[in-house]
Parts: sequence; structure tokens; C-alpha cells
Amino acid sequence: MERHTQNYLRHFGYDTTDTILCEVCGSQAVDIHHIQRRSTFGKKKKEEQDDPKNLIALCRECHEKAHLRRSPYLLQDELQRIHNTNTI
Repeated sequence: MERHTQNYLRHFGYDTTDTILCEVCGSQAVDIHHIQRRSTFGKKKKEEQDDPKNLIALCRECHEKAHLRRSPYLLQDELQRIHNTNTI
């Protein structure tokens, strides 16, 4: 399991067997997505890129929208707003 997924699960108190819901649409999440691309942080800042503030649980369809592969697209600002609303 990737470190960013472990960080997300640990931060929000999930177990690996828990069902996690997509923060956008409420379907079952299948991916933990970096809101700000990892490359924007650089290689020496893995802690920042994998911080739960930069991670959002997404279903396959919403993940494709976040990667601009399916319209209507989910932009970074919108993902951050949704994540901040869900985690306050």
C-alpha cells in the first residue's frame, strides 16, 4: 500500500477493510488522490505532498474527472474546497 494511502487511512481513522466513500459523490472510493500534484512539491518534500490536507478519497469516475479525462472536470481548487468542507 502506498504511503499517501496509509497516511489518509491513519489520519481519518480508517482500517484497510473499511469502506471509504468518495468525498465528491458518495460512491465507494477506490483511490486516494493528491489534490496538488506531487511534482509541485519536489522530490524532497514527500511529507508535504502526502499530507492528508492534500489527499482526497475518490471513486473511479471522479478520479478520471480529476485527471481531466472525463467531463465535467474536477479542478484542483474545487477538489480542495470539497475536501476542506468534508474534513472540518
